[in-house]
Amino acid sequence: MVQNPELFEAVQVYFDGLFHCDTDKLNAVFHESSSLFDAETGEIFAEPIAPFIRDVGLNEPNSPANLGQAPESEILMIDWLSPKCATVKIRIRAREKVYQDHLGFVKGSDGWKIVSKIWLLERLIA
Repeated sequence: MVQNPELFEAVQVYFDGLFHCDTDKLNAVFHESSSLFDAETGEIFAEPIAPFIRDVGLNEPNSPANLGQAPESEILMIDWLSPKCATVKIRIRAREKVYQDHLGFVKGSDGWKIVSKIWLLERLIA
């Protein structure tokens, strides 16, 4: 499968959006019908993307960037389903929390968009 550099650019927009709590960047990379999921409590938690982006934006004064934290994010794996569909596994630190995300990306006429996010709080940093 030929890797598409535009996908890597979209992942970087996601990283930057979370690092700066930048809702414009997050709105640019998430499809408006996207949802996020986790099951940390033992129950499946599902949320439309709009409330997530709103909550991230409300944390802008305490963004990792504003707190002076160095960016800590990495792509762990990309599974290319086709030239227009991929799952990207990432790790990202936000303040004292380190998360792993599985991001479902689809490429449409307006570029690569995240259509789903499954996340896990991997660990806390004291």
